[in-house]
Amino acid sequence: MVTSRADAHELMPVTVGGVDTAWDERQPSVLLIEDDPGDALLVEELVADSALKMRLRWVRSMAEAAEVLSAERPDCVLLDLHLPDASGLEAVSLVKARADQVAIVVLTGLAEEQTGLAAVTAGAQDYLVKGRVEPELFGRAVRYAIQRKQAEQSAVALQASLMQAQENARLERGLLPRPLLRADGVQVVARYRPGRAQALLGGDFYDIVQSADGTVHALVGDVSGHGPDEAALGVALRIAWRTLVLSGITGVEQVARLEEILVAERARDEVFATLVSLSAVPGEQRASVVRAGHHGLLRRGAGGDVDWVEVPGGPALGLVPGGAHWPTAELPVPPGASVVLFTDGLFEGHVSHGPQRLGEEGLLQLARDAAGLAPDEFVDRLIGEAEGLAEERGGLADDVAVVHVSWN
Repeated sequence: MVTSRADAHELMPVTVGGVDTAWDERQPSVLLIEDDPGDALLVEELVADSALKMRLRWVRSMAEAAEVLSAERPDCVLLDLHLPDASGLEAVSLVKARADQVAIVVLTGLAEEQTGLAAVTAGAQDYLVKGRVEPELFGRAVRYAIQRKQAEQSAVALQASLMQAQENARLERGLLPRPLLRADGVQVVARYRPGRAQALLGGDFYDIVQSADGTVHALVGDVSGHGPDEAALGVALRIAWRTLVLSGITGVEQVARLEEILVAERARDEVFATLVSLSAVPGEQRASVVRAGHHGLLRRGAGGDVDWVEVPGGPALGLVPGGAHWPTAELPVPPGASVVLFTDGLFEGHVSHGPQRLGEEGLLQLARDAAGLAPDEFVDRLIGEAEGLAEERGGLADDVAVVHVSWN
C-alpha cells in the first residue's frame, strides 16, 4: 500500500508494474505540482494503480517547481491550478516559460471543467478533473499528453526546417551567375547540377562575361570536396573572377589572384580548386585558354565533328601557393565552331555496378553521338546520358557544371 509523504517534497519515486509494451522500455518522469497533501496522495495512488510505469516527483509550489525545472526536464507536469504562489492560467504560463518542451496536464476541481478547457487553449496538452479519474484514464492521459507534446515539437521543428530550406534555396539561387553579355553574336548555354542532396549549389562554379571591348570570357572551376564550405568558396572564386575580368585583369595574373583568394578563404589547407578560363574576341578564329589542374575541353566543329582538346596548363590552385606557373595557350576555333567547358562530375560517374566509369573517352563518344544537336539539346543530352549510365550506382554523385559557348 502506498502511503502519503506529505512532508517529503522530494518525489515519491513510485514505479508500478504494468503490461510489457514498448512504452515501458523507458519510464516517463512526471512532476506533480500540488499544494494539497490529500490530492497528492490521490495522484500517488493513481500512479500505483495505473498500467503505465512512471517516476513521480511532488512539489507544493511554483517556486519549488521552478527549482526542479531549472535542473531537470520531466516528460510531463501534473499542474494544480490553485497554488499558493500561482493560480489559474498564470500557472500554465509559468510552467511553459520554464520548460516549454514539457507536456502539461492540468488538474481541476469538479466545478472547473471550463477552466481546464481554457488551460488547454493556453497551451496545456490535457486536463483531468479530480475525483473523476480512473487509473486507466490517468495513465492514458499522461501518455497521450507526452506524445502530443512530442508531435507538436516535431511539427514546429519541421516547419522551421522547411523555412530554413526555403531561405537557403533563395540564397543559393541568387548566387548562381547570370551571363553578362553586351552584344549579339555570342551564344551561351550553361547548366549546373549540384551533387549534394537537397542543394542548389555545390563546389563547382562557372561564369560568362563580355567585357566592354567585346571580348568574351568564360570560366568553369571545381573546388575539391563536397559541402557548404566548398560551395561558399566556389561562389567566392566565381565572384572574384568576374570582378577581375571587369577590371581588365586576365590570363596568368588573374589566376594568381584567384589562388590568393582561395588560400585566404579555404577552411582547410588541403582544399584546392581546378579551373579553365577562356577569352575570345568575336571575329577571331582563336581563343586564349588558361588551365589550372583542370581536364580538357570539347571543341565542336561546324561540320559535326567533336574533339577533346587539352592545352598546356599548370597545377591546381592552392597546391603550391605562390610557386605555380600557368601558361596561356592559344586554342584554334574555326568559323562556326563552339567550345564546351565542364567539370569532371560529367564523366566520373560509374557506368555499371563495377568500378568502370564513363571517363573522358566515354564522354567524347557521347558528344560525338549528339554532335548534330542544337547547343541546348547537346548539353542536356550529355548530362542526361551520363546520368542515365550512372543510374545503377545512384546517379552522378559529383557536381556538374557545363558551359557551351560560341561567338561570331
